[in-house]
Amino acid sequence: MNKPAPMTGRLITVEGIEGVGKSTNLAFVAGELQGAGHDVLLTREPGGTPLGERIRELLLQPGNEIVPMAELLLLFAARAAHVETVILPALQSGRWVVCDRFTDASHAYQGGGRGIPGATIDALDQLVTGGLRPDLSLLLDVPLEVSAERQSGRGDRDRFEREAGPFFRRVRARYLELAQAQPGRIRVINAARSLPEVQAEIRRVLQESLFR
Repeated sequence: MNKPAPMTGRLITVEGIEGVGKSTNLAFVAGELQGAGHDVLLTREPGGTPLGERIRELLLQPGNEIVPMAELLLLFAARAAHVETVILPALQSGRWVVCDRFTDASHAYQGGGRGIPGATIDALDQLVTGGLRPDLSLLLDVPLEVSAERQSGRGDRDRFEREAGPFFRRVRARYLELAQAQPGRIRVINAARSLPEVQAEIRRVLQESLFR
């Protein structure tokens, strides 16, 4: 699929391993953009469409045995529907889209975590999104011990949350590699600090990157 043009909206994604505070800060980002006068769509991956939400349930259900390539293909199936029916129409209409995870997550979780080659993920990305890239990606980053501590009080954990430490070490490492390779787009936020400090940093990055 080729990326249509023109697109007058912007795509902002929030990324990170478990326990970094994505849910709270996604809402904060959306609020900041709305406060600046933008029409904002808040969405998530996998999900964002009826099909995507059903795939999300399948992927997150504990006990489901899904081989890495099937996992990747399911994620891109959900992404295909999400991009074509939700994200691109919103961007073309001038809306600003804030998305919980996007293709960077596939590189981190299925690439770094599962060991699928980056070239395979890039090929699927080109096929499904036409190479659509976020205008800004906020990578909320915490050390693995902070992530584990924040998850310790949670109840039932989903299929990904039940992965062991080495898996998340690989995921985090790949996220940081992506950020090092694309520092203009992927901005690393130290999410181990207090929430007011984290959100002050997010506000500064939004102003520097999007409100110039």
